[in-house]
Amino acid sequence: MANQDDFRRTSENEPIGVVLDKLLKIYRIEGKLKEVDIVASWKELMGGAVAQRTTSIYIKNRVLFVHIDSSVMREELAHGKALIIERINERYETPAIDDLWFK
Repeated sequence: MANQDDFRRTSENEPIGVVLDKLLKIYRIEGKLKEVDIVASWKELMGGAVAQRTTSIYIKNRVLFVHIDSSVMREELAHGKALIIERINERYETPAIDDLWFK
């Protein structure tokens, strides 16, 4: 949990972004925010055609599960799995997902 020294006032001012980053790390919610961002940006990452065929998307234990209602599209996406993982992880300083499963 948070250490009292983490909240100690300093004489120097810090940008709000730096302060927010510290709080996210202290309360260990940084990973959850990444997960929410991945799900929310699925259409932007993969395009409208894939997003339209996506019926469900969630992350569990750093594995992204994507339900696609087209077997042809699911097969095509499975071939590009490594590239999709790379594209998603490029958005963050540290990798957000380790694996990807299409159902």
